[in-house]
Amino acid sequence: MSAAKPTALILLNMGGPDSLEAVKPFLYNLFSDRELIQLPAGALLQKPFARMLSHFRAKKVVENYRLIGGKSPLLEWTQKQASGIAERLGEDVRPFVLMRYWQPRAEAVLAEIKSAGIERAVVLSMYPHYTGATTGSSVNDFKRAAAKVHPVLTYQLIENWYAWPGYLDALANRIREGLGSFHELLRDKVQILFSAHALPQKFIDRGDPYRQHVEVTANEVMRRVGDYDWTIAWQSRSGPVQWMEPGTEEMIRQLADAGHKSLLLVPISFVSDHIETLEEIDVQYRNLAADCGFAHFHRAPSLNDRGDFLDGMAALVKEKSGR
Repeated sequence: MSAAKPTALILLNMGGPDSLEAVKPFLYNLFSDRELIQLPAGALLQKPFARMLSHFRAKKVVENYRLIGGKSPLLEWTQKQASGIAERLGEDVRPFVLMRYWQPRAEAVLAEIKSAGIERAVVLSMYPHYTGATTGSSVNDFKRAAAKVHPVLTYQLIENWYAWPGYLDALANRIREGLGSFHELLRDKVQILFSAHALPQKFIDRGDPYRQHVEVTANEVMRRVGDYDWTIAWQSRSGPVQWMEPGTEEMIRQLADAGHKSLLLVPISFVSDHIETLEEIDVQYRNLAADCGFAHFHRAPSLNDRGDFLDGMAALVKEKSGR
C-alpha cells in the first residue's frame, strides 16, 4: 500500500480474559451475545441466564487459565499479527486490534482511530472460516461502533479467507513441522487430526458455511502436505444442545480403537495460541490420547506471528483492498 493519507488495519478477534479476575465478566460478555449463543427463554432473559452461567462456569474456567499463565495470550498474538501485517503493507498503514468480548472493545478502538484522523480502514476478521456466530457477530459489532463513533470512516471488510493460498501454505508448513516431531521411522504412520471449534448443529442446518469452509481448508492443505491419513473433528463442545459431530475426544478414542499409535493434532480454525490450544489440546487431549493408548502425540505449532503467515495475510489485504 502507498498513499498520502493513513489507512487503519483493524484485526477482529474474539478476545480473552487478561487476568483471572476477568474470567467471569468475559464469560458474561460471551454468553450475552445472542449471535453466538441463543440461551433459552428468549432475548429478555439472555442476560440473566448469561449472569447465572458465567457465575457457575467461572470457577472451572479460572483453573484452566491458571494452567496457561493466568490469562489469555490472544490479545498479544493478535497485536503482533496486526503489527507484522501492517509493516509489510507500508508506513501509511496503522495497526489496530478490536476484540469482541474483552478489551480493547469496538467503541474505544473506533474513537482512537477517529482521534488519529484516520478516515479509511481495512477490516480483517481473524477467523479464516465464516460463521455468523463468530465472524458475523464481530463484523456486526464493528459496524455498529463505526456508525456510532466514526460515521465518516470508509472501510473494506475481509470476512473469510479459508482458501487463500498464503494461509494454506503457512498451515501446511506448520503441519510439516509437527510431522518433524515424530521419529522418521514413525512418520508415514502418523494419523493427522484436524480439530476445529465446534458450533451448535443448528447453525449448520440454517445454512452457515462453516463446516464446508473448514473441509475446503483441510483438503487444500493436505494436497500440499502429502499422502497421510487424516480426518476432521470438532472441539470445545459443551451444554445441552446438539453440536457438530464428531467431537475431537470421540475421534481420538475411535482412532485409538482402530490401532493408531501416533497422532498429530492440528488446530485448524485457530490462527494463534489461546485456551483451546494451550489447555484443551495440549493438556486435556494429550492426556486423553495417552489414556487411549497413543504412544506418540504432538500438536502442530500455531500460526501466531510466523513470517510465512504474515506474508500471506499481507498479500491477502493487498488483493482484497485493491491497493
